[in-house]
Amino acid sequence: MWKKEDVKTQAVRENTTGFSTGSPTSPSGPTQTSTGLPVSSKASACISQGIRIKGEVTGSEDLFVDGHLEGKVNLSDGSFTVGPNGEVKADIFAREVIVRGRVDGKIVGREKIQLWSTGNVAGDLQTERLVIEDGAVLRGRVEIETGKPIDKRDEARGAAAGSSKGGVISVGSGSAAD
Repeated sequence: MWKKEDVKTQAVRENTTGFSTGSPTSPSGPTQTSTGLPVSSKASACISQGIRIKGEVTGSEDLFVDGHLEGKVNLSDGSFTVGPNGEVKADIFAREVIVRGRVDGKIVGREKIQLWSTGNVAGDLQTERLVIEDGAVLRGRVEIETGKPIDKRDEARGAAAGSSKGGVISVGSGSAAD
């Protein structure tokens, strides 16, 4: 006999095995990426490994890309995640950008940019906060914008000390593995 509690315990077991159950009304069941990592729980849309897109992607929802994308990405209020198998050749503008695969192009993350250890970026970054895990590769310029105006005396002191209290910070290219 079917009981509601049996369904709940089955869903809990699936979540602990690395699967993402998606929405409760999803008929397709759990999904899993080839690396065993669950798709971002916040991602409303997913471009999987076998998909290639060429053009402009716009929206305000979250997007997970594990396939190929070429063109422009503009997610004004959304999060853009490049999966470990993802290859993106595009200029990206989003609230938050997470890179676990490869990106060629300028990335503007209004709030935050995260480069995971498997991430590889060739292009300029512009954000308020930047997280780079050990092993990530970054070739390009980084601009950290805090929104606070910089006093020229603070900028000179920050440059001498290797840091800044606000405004724009420019960092040369390199690799987190170096």
